Amino acid sequence: MRHRSLLILTTVITTGALTLTACGSRDDSKGSGGNDGGKTTVVIGVDAPLTGSLSALGQGIKNSVDLAVNTANKNNEVPGVEFKIEALDDQAVPASGQANATKLVGNKDVLGVVGPLNSGVSQSMQGVFNTANLTQVSPANTNPALSQGDNWGKGEKKRTFATYFRTATTDVVQGKFAAQYLYNDAKKKKVFVVDDKQTYGAGLASIFAKEFERLGGTIAGTDHVTVKETDFSSTADKVKASGADSVYFGGQYPEGGLLSDQIKKTGAKIPTMGGDGIYDPAFIKASGVANDGDLATSVGYPVEKLPTAKKFIADYKAGGYKDPYAAYGGYSYDAAWSIIQAVKAVVADNDGKVPADARKKVVEAMSKVSFDGVTGKVSFDEFGDTTNKQLTVYSVKGADWTDVKSATFED
Repeated sequence: MRHRSLLILTTVITTGALTLTACGSRDDSKGSGGNDGGKTTVVIGVDAPLTGSLSALGQGIKNSVDLAVNTANKNNEVPGVEFKIEALDDQAVPASGQANATKLVGNKDVLGVVGPLNSGVSQSMQGVFNTANLTQVSPANTNPALSQGDNWGKGEKKRTFATYFRTATTDVVQGKFAAQYLYNDAKKKKVFVVDDKQTYGAGLASIFAKEFERLGGTIAGTDHVTVKETDFSSTADKVKASGADSVYFGGQYPEGGLLSDQIKKTGAKIPTMGGDGIYDPAFIKASGVANDGDLATSVGYPVEKLPTAKKFIADYKAGGYKDPYAAYGGYSYDAAWSIIQAVKAVVADNDGKVPADARKKVVEAMSKVSFDGVTGKVSFDEFGDTTNKQLTVYSVKGADWTDVKSATFED
């Protein structure tokens, strides 16, 4: 998942003249490995952390989009169109994400973008894409405000960006699901809540805490950690002193794994639970002591157990990718495929050609997209959110995450 050759759109010049068809460049070459003669190139952008501490997830996103594009081309999914990808590295930094969004908007052949991983990064990109009528589909963003506006918690839901969609369910669902499992199934009644002060982590922790208290549980204490720091001994000591029977962490696996490790080293033999941000093998590897019993929720059902994912898994393996598809591979493939299906509809409605206002038409077509994908039924509601609200709780057993409960959530 770490790296595969990056496909960057190149403009083809033939006989000294450049021919453009709407938003896609017309490729009249018939070179080996290139487009079939006469096909229009459509680019799907990818934004994810391809380097840095979250690259394990980012590379899985990029590779899965690459697989979707290769499959579409192989099957001639959209007659007359050859898809390519342009993948950019945001390093999980909002400013980098915004710069990448501007670059992708500037490439007129880009008709849709998959990404980013982080909700905080997405906040910096949404406005750029919306101004350019460029479709964005995240396979991993879970913060509700991205699709439902800042006042969603007050029941005032408003879609701010018509170009924003996601195949991952929101933290409204994930946070409540986690609280219900920890309280009802794991029988924990006194939880210490920690977050990393980031958009994703703080939002998820807040939703979890409210639901846990509503169920009758007690919040033993709260604290915050800083991203990229490694010494969380102060927080660990607070957890130990609180007498909590569990910890909930809103954040990502680099900090989550270390936090779990340091809490256990205080002698507090209690489970740490988190969201999809900690659901990665790296969380387990970050701990120097056994963390059996630690818990994580993640969007959807285990891909390996979905009949709909068998072909994706086989094709990914056959693709020879260096890194695994990781937590968001299936959702990334479905995100890319939703863009491909929207392009297909737009081209079909324009006599088999990419129209001049392709970006605007693709955004409009996205609301009507519906297909059976890798992760199940793929479609979007009036906010651009996925209609698939399936989640799974995983528990650490030895060196692996093992699924312990899957459910379709009704909120």
